[in-house]
Amino acid sequence: MNRFVPSSTAAMDVALARLPGALRQAGFCGDVATDLASRAAMSTDNSVYQIVPGMVVAPFDAQDVGRLLSVLGQPGFSGLPITARGGGTGTNGQSLNEGVIVDFRRHMHRMLAVDVAAGWVDVEPGIVLDDLNQQLAHTGLFFSPSTSTSNRCTVGGMVGTDASGKGSRIYGKTADNVLGLTMMVGDGQTLDSQMPVPEWATPIMDEIAAACDAGRPALLANVPRLSRRFSGLDLERARPDRERLEWWRLPIGAEGTLGLITRLRLKLVKKPSQSRLCVLAFDNFSDALDATLPLLSAEPLAIEVIDEWVQRLAMEAALLDSLPAGIRGDGADRPVYAFVEFAGDDPKALDLGVAQCLAIASELTGFRGAYTTGKAGEITHLWSVRAASVGLLGGTGGRRRPISFVEDCVVPPENLSAFVHEITAILGGHGLSYGIYGHADVGCLHVRPALDIDDLADRDLYRSISDAVYEAVTAHGGIFWGEHGKGIRGEYLERFVGPEAYGAFQRIKVAFDPAGRFNPGKLIAGQTPLLGIATTPYRTTQTAPADLFAKAFACNGNALCLTYAAKTPMCPSFKVSAELRHSPKGRAEALRALEQARVAGQATEEMEADVFEALDGCLGCKSCAAGCPTHVDVPDMKSHFLERYYSKRRRPMSSLAAMLLEAHIGTLMRFRSVLRALAWTRVYGLAALGLGLIDPPLPSRHNLGHHAIEALSASEVAELPLDAGHVVLVHDPFTALFDTNSIATIAEGLRALGYAPVALSVQASGKAAYVAGARAVFVRQAKAMANALRIASSAGLPLVGLDPSLVYMLRSEYPNAGIADMPWVSAVEEFLVAELAGGRSFPSIPGANTKAVVFTHCTERSMRPAVAADWKRIFAALGLDVTVQDAGCCGMSGLFGHEARHQGWSRKLYDLSWKGSVDAADEVFATGFSCRCQVERFGSVAAAHPLALVTRRRAASGRSINTPPH
Repeated sequence: MNRFVPSSTAAMDVALARLPGALRQAGFCGDVATDLASRAAMSTDNSVYQIVPGMVVAPFDAQDVGRLLSVLGQPGFSGLPITARGGGTGTNGQSLNEGVIVDFRRHMHRMLAVDVAAGWVDVEPGIVLDDLNQQLAHTGLFFSPSTSTSNRCTVGGMVGTDASGKGSRIYGKTADNVLGLTMMVGDGQTLDSQMPVPEWATPIMDEIAAACDAGRPALLANVPRLSRRFSGLDLERARPDRERLEWWRLPIGAEGTLGLITRLRLKLVKKPSQSRLCVLAFDNFSDALDATLPLLSAEPLAIEVIDEWVQRLAMEAALLDSLPAGIRGDGADRPVYAFVEFAGDDPKALDLGVAQCLAIASELTGFRGAYTTGKAGEITHLWSVRAASVGLLGGTGGRRRPISFVEDCVVPPENLSAFVHEITAILGGHGLSYGIYGHADVGCLHVRPALDIDDLADRDLYRSISDAVYEAVTAHGGIFWGEHGKGIRGEYLERFVGPEAYGAFQRIKVAFDPAGRFNPGKLIAGQTPLLGIATTPYRTTQTAPADLFAKAFACNGNALCLTYAAKTPMCPSFKVSAELRHSPKGRAEALRALEQARVAGQATEEMEADVFEALDGCLGCKSCAAGCPTHVDVPDMKSHFLERYYSKRRRPMSSLAAMLLEAHIGTLMRFRSVLRALAWTRVYGLAALGLGLIDPPLPSRHNLGHHAIEALSASEVAELPLDAGHVVLVHDPFTALFDTNSIATIAEGLRALGYAPVALSVQASGKAAYVAGARAVFVRQAKAMANALRIASSAGLPLVGLDPSLVYMLRSEYPNAGIADMPWVSAVEEFLVAELAGGRSFPSIPGANTKAVVFTHCTERSMRPAVAADWKRIFAALGLDVTVQDAGCCGMSGLFGHEARHQGWSRKLYDLSWKGSVDAADEVFATGFSCRCQVERFGSVAAAHPLALVTRRRAASGRSINTPPH
């Protein structure tokens, strides 16, 4: 029998160098990557560990997986580990390994078959949980395990770790909702639970049955009987009696150590049509925990809790603002909440459950009050507070940060309070801060102590705390791994189950994987020793605070940036590529790897080129800076990277042209007519082609003066009278030259509402230089722009930025560059909403029977999510019925969408979340210049700025709607 013997570094390098060619020769259709960025992206998860693989492969389908294993079974490749990876959200290094990482998420994410009547669905392992349930929504059924990472975790990963989540007391864990699977072993042999066992596998099944018989009694004797039952290599279910062997139950929770799963049959259940959520306020966390057992008698779907630290972070993030003031508390005297949900189809039964819950709570120690809601949107928002717990803790500052390593212990609910008391004593004894949240109804709590994993003393604490918590949870009749899998914490497995059961595990591992190649070093020791919690390489998390790439080191692998949803602004380049290296997490890892190599004197031009390729697809939308829990700002780090990169390379002509345009905007504005005439000749097209540009915009026909908009210098603005209703329009060179009509539209809309708009003379803001990484030019132009704004603001008049990319650059990039004391520049909708809040009334405008749709810029959606609500409020005040579309990035983003090399992505992004809504609309409005350009390229109608609605409706009504300034 062949046993897996890891290759030496040199032998592995030789094998990895030969492997891509061998795969192509075998007809492998998927992707193969060996570049620094791809490997760095796959080297971490949400744990503290880092293992850099040698190669990443993304098979296209099950046949591709067979080809991969067939090649890897050939001589010369037998020393390469093979490790499956899904969403990479694991907290214990489950999918980290050397050798070959098999990325199932990129291509194998299809729903293959569904039988609504029988209540099952067949899927590939790379499908994301929320994506699956969204595709099933029309059936009224859903796959019930509900994880806090549901918008990015894959079903294959859930099966690998036997994941759980909210509602598991009713619906069970993942293992309770799997009906069968297909797995490939060896050199690509297939085992399918829906088919008879093939003849070649009969000896394997006989050995597995014998192993189950030998280990089952010992396992049952050692493992507590909890609702969050023991996961992985479930000898009990696999061998329910001596006559049956359900082999397919063994890979569930085995974390890819037995083979590669290529197809899953999942159980579907009816989705409840209604929910009620009770938010119960208690004096402290201990009282909230003690409430668990009494509240369970009301039979809720779930009871979840967050401790004082997590709740304070949620308050600071304004996530609890929707709660009534009466239960929010004040200052240091804030309550702690328990979230209790009821779900079903009978509203009377739900209301009775709520009433019983409130009656029970009213008798409990420390109870302060409650808030109950049945509104779906509000319930989703309030549950997001619990789901955000990991991110909230991960975003805390300081060298010590909450980390995962004892985060999913489960004990009987009646022991919960005593267990938490012991845990807090352990952590308090070491002087550590910690956050606790989790599923109180099933006794599963996520405990995240704050440690500096780069500090050797804290690494010792990591070991000792892990040991102490393991002993505590065992003493309280619990399980060390409640829902997040074991991964590298699998080193405790033999101690927990005992030698007999563990011996059965080893026999099963050898039967399925005689060469020991699948995710070696995890769970089951064999020829390869187990990876240990204190011996596995740690991910470096600290760097000098002033380091240009400090935010890359801050990434904790939470993977919130890996959302698949088309309507969210988060990382458009990841959505369109499905490549981890093109995500904020992947780019942060690539920058971190390059920076470490640079400091060590080992960086090469090839490494820099790999990182450049990963960063080149970034559209600069800032969704990472706004939405990432640790605020990993990829656009800012990209700007600094490009500064270094182009210090020894020629900068692209397109970037130089954009910088020249911005720097000389005054001259270009004076010769606008010449430029426009040139634009209608072949010269313009040939010049664009030479610059690598597609569909460059044409200069607008007229300057601002033609539209009766006065352009004033900053000093002239400063002399304007305060009581004349003036509004100062702040615009950028690109809008000024190419979209003057939109500036006129905004000015006309403001005039119609009673204001007297004037324009601040246009000047370079530094946007082009920032994007190109010409930092010195950017800082010089930004300082000049900031100075002009300071002078203009001295009049006390409102400054209103006309394009979102300019407004949010002033708020983000300028402070990041050390430019302080910036005057406030409002976005258009911010200004108008503030006016409404200050008592201004807008006239009612007659409506029209058209489908008017407004799209907001992805940067403003990311950095100020209230933008959509603000526009809705403005339109409501004007009496207009308008839809503010929930959409992601349009795919333009300044120069990006015009660059020839980005055309594929640009079009795909537009099609992904804009095309359908644009094509269905009668009128389209967009707040961003880039967005309007994109609609002009690909849309069926032209797009205007939203304030065009004011003038269009006024014209249609045939009467003035002017109101006097106040």
